[in-house]
Amino acid sequence: MSGADRRLRVVLGVGGGVAAYKACEVLRLLTESGHDVRVIPTEAALRFVGTATFEALSGNPVRTGVFTDVPEVPHVRIGQTADLVLVVPATADLLARAAHGLADDLLTNTLLTARCPVLMAPAMHTEMWEHAATRENVATLRRRGVVVTEPASGRLTGADTGKGRLADPAEITDLARLLLARPDALPRDLEGVRVVVSAGGTREPLDPVRYLGNRSSGKQGYALARTAVQRGARVTLVSAHTVALAEPAGAEFVRVGTTDELRDAMHAAAEDADVVVMAAAVADFRPVDRATHKIKKTDRDPDPVALTRTPDVLAELVAARRHEQVIVGFAAETGDSSGDVLEHARAKLKRKGCDLLVVNAVGEGKAFEMEDNAGWMLSADGSERTIALGSKSRMASDIWDAVVGFIRSRRVLQSHQYALTQQPGEELGRYTS
Repeated sequence: MSGADRRLRVVLGVGGGVAAYKACEVLRLLTESGHDVRVIPTEAALRFVGTATFEALSGNPVRTGVFTDVPEVPHVRIGQTADLVLVVPATADLLARAAHGLADDLLTNTLLTARCPVLMAPAMHTEMWEHAATRENVATLRRRGVVVTEPASGRLTGADTGKGRLADPAEITDLARLLLARPDALPRDLEGVRVVVSAGGTREPLDPVRYLGNRSSGKQGYALARTAVQRGARVTLVSAHTVALAEPAGAEFVRVGTTDELRDAMHAAAEDADVVVMAAAVADFRPVDRATHKIKKTDRDPDPVALTRTPDVLAELVAARRHEQVIVGFAAETGDSSGDVLEHARAKLKRKGCDLLVVNAVGEGKAFEMEDNAGWMLSADGSERTIALGSKSRMASDIWDAVVGFIRSRRVLQSHQYALTQQPGEELGRYTS
């Protein structure tokens, strides 16, 4: 079997926490994607989920110690041949052992021998997650290149609620697939950057039952928020209507419905943001009059529905931005008699005035409601880049790469401008966003 045809090998480590049962869903999603998954639980994990469950779902034998199949040298070979090591859940104890290089079972040995991307999804009580020891262990692992995801907030064991809940299995699986496709997709290069992302489609009511809207699923905006969090950003996600999507772990979440609600939320969140991404599909029109009751179906033809334009939220955000703020817009386009997709997009970029415009060709089986996406990135400096078809998280990573380039160039410019104002002998100050 050629390298291009072989099944990618994923090692799924399972820590000894209550959230171990959710690893079964991650395992199912990965195997259904065609990956060859080998589960390595800790002894404690088997108190929550039995060996038979992991073996039945993976189709591979399950071992915990280093003294089984010794001639195969599993404590070395498994890590050497893996394309990804994923740990779900990563308990406080397991994070500590990994950070200190301990190797007292098969999983920690595998973590030491792995030369592929390593993704660890923590789950623990809030007090444990916020403890200085855990924070230092996480920082150590991240410095070494391990992707340690942000946990979600919500119900924990017992009656407790707070940060430390395992991220949604679908979100963890999506991040795993992203690292399999692009191992360098989640660097911590957005540390300290404040980001606001809009997602989903706005709906403009006609009556209490009907509305004017669009087919946006929200998946691209959620992917942008999710990947930004994992790259270190402080993220606010302003979400209009979407398909059933879990809130990205680690992001502040604001739910809106209409264009006016999205407009107000975006202006409020953008006031102290370094980056604004308008990925939401905003309804361009709304009914002039909204009926307070359901419009009845009668024998006569219905009255025409008069429409008016909704606010241009992206243009308003561009007009109100601070000098150094980076603004990214999205354009869903179809060609027509007056021009093709890119011609319309270039005109829109010039009209909107944003730094970067991400362009999707839409239509049946394209962009909206799809798992994958493709398009172009148009920059205000005239450069253009094609984005090949891939997952929406892969596209999100490409977009953040471009945004990081804008941020770095502006910080360099700010540093030079600050240096020019210094008197002889004064120390050059550091620019911070």
